[in-house]
Amino acid sequence: MKTPAPAALEPGRIRAITIDLDDTLWPIWPIIERAEAALGAWLAVHAPATAAQWGDPPALREVRNQMHLTRPDLAHDLSALRRESIRLVLQRAGDDPALAEPAFEVFFAERQRVELFDDALPALQWLAQRYPVVALSNGNADVHRVGLGAHFHAAFSAREFGVGKPDPRIFHAAADSAGVQAHEVLHIGDDAQLDVVGGLGAGMQVAWLNRAGHPWAHAPWQPHTTVPDLMALCQQLD
Repeated sequence: MKTPAPAALEPGRIRAITIDLDDTLWPIWPIIERAEAALGAWLAVHAPATAAQWGDPPALREVRNQMHLTRPDLAHDLSALRRESIRLVLQRAGDDPALAEPAFEVFFAERQRVELFDDALPALQWLAQRYPVVALSNGNADVHRVGLGAHFHAAFSAREFGVGKPDPRIFHAAADSAGVQAHEVLHIGDDAQLDVVGGLGAGMQVAWLNRAGHPWAHAPWQPHTTVPDLMALCQQLD
């Protein structure tokens, strides 16, 4: 990785924005809990043997976490991990493993029903009026399905690209899509390791969205700016 960048935001050299999605534009865990509940209800109707053994969301989540360890080839693809964990519990319970496809679609449709942070939409609108904005996520949200596609120049996910943050390749691909160099990009995200250290390692300026006021624990790396919400960042860029 490159030498840590000095923590001094330079708005004048920003020509494009890359931005994380989960826990940056919306809180992710309420969505996952709701999607897991919808999946459990679907299994109760269509695969009752599976529901009896694995219908509890924490039990399904544990299988999904185990799948992450047993299928490292799918580490970048959260959709595949979820789908294959459903297939596994169907098989274990003696239900038709082909039900994994429609079961996953129930989960996935609910996962796309996001509830934005109050500052997210006005900030995204403000940014999109001034810069090409590129979504950059390790998750499996679809900016078009969640209703935000009009504000994005492009979108990159680990699932589609093949590697995720903090790998510099996905950051560089996002910069390329906007027609700029990495040092001309401001990356915005909530995750200190994936977003901040990853973005710095890719040669970008980085804004750490720290809604909860966590201490910074990754010295000597430092974000160029730390903000409690996205509109505070827009004020710095204005």
